[in-house]
Amino acid sequence: MDLRHLGRTGLRVSRFGLGTLTWGRDVGEHEAAGLLKAFWGAGGTLVDTADVYADGGAEYMLGRLLNGFVPRRDLIIAGKAGCVADPDRRFDGSRGHLLGALDASLERLGVDHLDLWQVHAWDPDTPLEETLQALDTAIRSGRVRYAGVVGYCGWQLAMAGTHQLSAPGDRYPLAATQMEYSLLQRGIEREVLPAARELGVGLLPSSPLGRGVLSGKYRKGARPEGSRGARDRFSAFVAPYLDEAAQRVVEAVATAADGLATTPARVALAWVRDRPGVVAPILGARTARQLEESLSVESLTLPGEIRRALDDVSAPVHHYPDHDWSSL
Repeated sequence: MDLRHLGRTGLRVSRFGLGTLTWGRDVGEHEAAGLLKAFWGAGGTLVDTADVYADGGAEYMLGRLLNGFVPRRDLIIAGKAGCVADPDRRFDGSRGHLLGALDASLERLGVDHLDLWQVHAWDPDTPLEETLQALDTAIRSGRVRYAGVVGYCGWQLAMAGTHQLSAPGDRYPLAATQMEYSLLQRGIEREVLPAARELGVGLLPSSPLGRGVLSGKYRKGARPEGSRGARDRFSAFVAPYLDEAAQRVVEAVATAADGLATTPARVALAWVRDRPGVVAPILGARTARQLEESLSVESLTLPGEIRRALDDVSAPVHHYPDHDWSSL
């Protein structure tokens, strides 16, 4: 698998990442071991996890698999902290919480550092400077190599990125931002992606298959048994991408896939992988078959006319003031 630089840094990661959101919950250790070994065997290096995935279970599971199945030195481990299981405060970006959460993650993973550590969400109740100081402290202490953020909107990313760039030598520039991005969700193209590219921050797209909808499994109202859309726990997660507008995009992807003698999932992944500013889409595969199909995209490049057709059918609507004023 080809490698890409993570933003404007010297760190190179595989151009697809392996997500662990369902590990320890829907994916058992045996299945996780197979996924990790297949990903590593295909040249994958970036493995994304978080302290809240399965209440820490995903980190425990990944830690048990390191070295026993895949050498730690061959992986770029990306962790997250900042989301909390508190109904009165869902996000905690305070220095105390973040650094404590980092130490707990390192212990669960059984490692001495994270290659990438990300603030999991914007915390409106903590000064941004305090949150960013925690990232600098973590890097300075050697527990973290690079830092990033997750779910920051355009102005939030611009503030954070500019703050880190304003004191070279004392602060460490953000390396990455993780945001949902797919043919069904292109909202970040309004402000987040332009800000990231200007600041030298690499984009790690989550849900590159539009929460599974772009695989084509939900066409014509289908809800396959075992799919997220068919389960009470996740049906609301999938529902926003089952409307008429989304189905037009899905049908266009399916048509492109037929013309290329491939699958809708591979077309959708190839599209997002090659978008400007994208470093590594995070694959949330739950089965070896899903991961195998996703990793096979490495050999697929979309023809220009198909890429432009998909751009057109999925184009987000830009309104004032998001649009370039000169063309209004």
